Parts: sequence; structure tokens; C-alpha cells
Amino acid sequence: MSKLLYGLAIIFLIVWAIGFFAYGLGLIIHIFLLGAVVAMIIKLTKEK
Repeated sequence: MSKLLYGLAIIFLIVWAIGFFAYGLGLIIHIFLLGAVVAMIIKLTKEK
């Protein structure tokens, strides 16, 4: 499960970076960023 969350966090960060620098989609990009941060927090709390 932690590999899945880690993978999702990386995918969300990549999509956010592409959108932020290339397309400027605004709100949608920030939702992806928030999702990546939440996935990382869940991963870090589950490991302990």
C-alpha cells in the first residue's frame, strides 16, 4: 500500500509541475498538489 501511495504522490507532483510550468491551469493544478501532499503525509504516517 505504501508503494502505491508513494507512486501516486510522484505522479501528482509530476502532473502538477507540468501543468504549473506549461499550461497554467490554475485551480486544477493546486488540487493535484494538495493530493500529492496528502498522499505523502499518509505514507509517512503509515511507515511509523
